[in-house]
Amino acid sequence: MEKIITIILILAAAAMFAHGLWKGRKNHHHFHIGHSHGGATLGIDAFAYASKLRSWNAGYKVLLATASLILCIAFNNIYVSVATILFMGYLTVVIGELEFDHYISMLTIPIVFMVVGAVTIAIGYSLKPVGQYNLHVFNLFYIYCSNKSIAQAAVLILKALGAVSALYMMTLTTPLTELVSVLRKAHLPKLIVELMNMIYRYIFIMLETYTRLKNSAESRLGYCDFRTSCYSFGQIASNLFVVSLKKGNAYYNALEARCYDGELNFLEEIKPVKSWQIALAAAFLAALCLIWFLTR
Repeated sequence: MEKIITIILILAAAAMFAHGLWKGRKNHHHFHIGHSHGGATLGIDAFAYASKLRSWNAGYKVLLATASLILCIAFNNIYVSVATILFMGYLTVVIGELEFDHYISMLTIPIVFMVVGAVTIAIGYSLKPVGQYNLHVFNLFYIYCSNKSIAQAAVLILKALGAVSALYMMTLTTPLTELVSVLRKAHLPKLIVELMNMIYRYIFIMLETYTRLKNSAESRLGYCDFRTSCYSFGQIASNLFVVSLKKGNAYYNALEARCYDGELNFLEEIKPVKSWQIALAAAFLAALCLIWFLTR
């Protein structure tokens, strides 16, 4: 049965890839986020506003991503994880028309952390030669691993990647204002929602400020050697603290100028959930349960 599931997943991946190529050639759609010298500027909201899935109901996407994440973690099954990665990536890249390069670049950071964490599980050390694979290091100790530990590390990586892909589907296709609206409807404390929105916005303000300071230092040969680099880093850190205070005051003044009374209000677009979307979510979640049942 596991071989059959593997073949089905491979065929599904091939079909999704073929559909993505066909759709890309048909639409010739290229969405480019503006760049800044010295480092790429994160544009998560820009991706979300440009996504073709933006027209889908935000609550539906949050529920689908949350349910997929819970099943992926709870089942702890490599086939369920792979199915989640494929389907969420398909929705984000092919249906949402996000460029594959952007999607992979955003997955790079969590993948690095996953691999580092998995290595600590797959590899151990001992004073005696144990395990199926071992290496004698400096005649002092052995580094070893086994098929079981490698399999556990692979399951961990795929499970974490499946959860991340579900969250990416939600964040890369849903603007923050719509996520805030969903959280409010879920009756989360207003203070938490307001702080989340402000902190999220402020992160990008500080990233833009840091990029400008770094570009200014680079244009003045501030990184020509190690000593100068350390000095430039200290100057940027101190200036960033001062600028952050000024930006914070400007941000609050902007809110006050717009009659801020302690609650942020956004215009909400009515996006009804269609019957085929409900059927799609139900079919996918049922498929995950069936895959787990057949391969447990």
